[in-house]
Amino acid sequence: MTNPLSTPAGEALHGVGVSPGRAAGQVAHVRPPAGEPAAAPAVPPERAEEEAARIGPAAEAVARALEESAALVEGERRELLETTAQMAADPTLVGGAADLVRTEHLPAPRAVWQTAGSVAEQLTALGGYMAERARDVADVRDRIIAELTGAPVPGVPQRAEPYVLVAVDLAPADAALLDPARVLAIVTAEGGPTSHTAILARSLGIPAVVGVAGVTDAIAEGATVLVDGGAGAVDLEPDDEALARAAEPNVVRDFDGHGRTADGHEVDLMANVGDLASAETAARAGAQGVGLFRTEFCFLGRRQEPDVEEQANAYRAVLEQFPGQKVVVRTLDAGADKPLPFVTDAEEANPALGVRGLRTARKAPEVLENQLAAIARAAEGTTAEVWVMAPMVATVRETEDFVTACERHGLTTAGVMVEVPSAALLAGPILARSAFASVGTNDLTQYAMAADRLLGSLTELSDPWQPAVLRLVDATCTGGAQQSRPVGVCGEAAADPALAVVLVGLGVSSLSMTPRALGDVAAVLGATDLATCRGVARLAVDAESAEDARAKARDALPVLGELGL
Repeated sequence: MTNPLSTPAGEALHGVGVSPGRAAGQVAHVRPPAGEPAAAPAVPPERAEEEAARIGPAAEAVARALEESAALVEGERRELLETTAQMAADPTLVGGAADLVRTEHLPAPRAVWQTAGSVAEQLTALGGYMAERARDVADVRDRIIAELTGAPVPGVPQRAEPYVLVAVDLAPADAALLDPARVLAIVTAEGGPTSHTAILARSLGIPAVVGVAGVTDAIAEGATVLVDGGAGAVDLEPDDEALARAAEPNVVRDFDGHGRTADGHEVDLMANVGDLASAETAARAGAQGVGLFRTEFCFLGRRQEPDVEEQANAYRAVLEQFPGQKVVVRTLDAGADKPLPFVTDAEEANPALGVRGLRTARKAPEVLENQLAAIARAAEGTTAEVWVMAPMVATVRETEDFVTACERHGLTTAGVMVEVPSAALLAGPILARSAFASVGTNDLTQYAMAADRLLGSLTELSDPWQPAVLRLVDATCTGGAQQSRPVGVCGEAAADPALAVVLVGLGVSSLSMTPRALGDVAAVLGATDLATCRGVARLAVDAESAEDARAKARDALPVLGELGL
């Protein structure tokens, strides 16, 4: 039977649900940028220097506004705003635009537009992380041009009444400024489950649907819609009953620190953390430990690696938040979207398929050795149960080498991340050598579907509900069962309550997610017995599309509707 709470009553648009919950309200569109400046007369030579001099202060004003906003938030939101602020102050952009005014006598807005276009093209050509930065360049360009022309700054509208935000996509800086007290729900034409918009919406508890083609044209400003972030649907004609249900506040559920199914099957519900602040948040939320401790925060933005003592102190501060609990530390995941000059090559044609993750140890083995030494030193000073795993493992030999390296430093619980299809297919022999596996569904989906997870036009392929991805998770769990080794999931898929049921049904023993999702996932698992989890998992794995897998799973789980998920 179809779940009535997940099916729009009237005409509906469909996309990928990336943050569960339902909300209804009037639509507000993101303020669009002014676009390409209109043709204007050339700047007289005698005024060129004066015109060029306008660009620097405008860029400084943009950077200052972003920095002021960054000071009001923390964690990834602050990082996004600070990164955009740095881009605004980039001398390549500001100096290049000023030079165009001086040499070609272009008006300042036109010079900024052309220079930003050139910078964005260069970044896009580099691929991976650098290509993602091209979006920041466009955002900064539009903000500087607005400052120069006096036009409204593009971005999220500031309104007294709460609203449903509709956009083609959100710039990282706009996503970082989302206010859950004002934004009831988010609907975008582009983006995917691992986009900044999706990740931040989940962390803030804002229902969100992405990948809704043509949504900015289909929904007018001021229209009333109902957004179902779990089902991935936008009801354009919600009836009074549906509006009344959506008006009920989305409950922030507490987690009692004990994950299990309705019949008592234990499932560790853990948190993904990336620094001390996020670890403190996870501990307050009652997480049963950390399923993914990202260590890149010690390395990013540096020309040289931090020394062992500095790393050990930083890691120890996180470990101390989880006395007696498991903390799974991921070694440096540099490359692709996280380039570092001392271990990666910025000139790689395709960084996502290049030297990243554990592969960087081929170029700089001392960086891995130093990090393992730091992790071991940090572990000595705490009671946390420290596990260590390597990212981007693809072969049995890589597994053996990593486990041996860990043993040299007294780290006896060494595992691997399953992000590459080969690792899933070789899970049996890999887990005969390692203590555990953790599935990174973000990259596993990207590599299984041959779809860049940062590319909005491929949103439907970047969906962890894809049956091919679920079959790879199934293969990993089968390999784990053969070797009596635990398999966890630490990708964004773990935060989806419906998909969590599927993952547990496949044999996953731990789920690691944003702390905000712990209560919802615990509630759904606590209302579902293991046999049902297994049955729902088979429905999803045997489906022929992501849409079919999601729909069948949700139809089999009426508890989702009862909980407003």
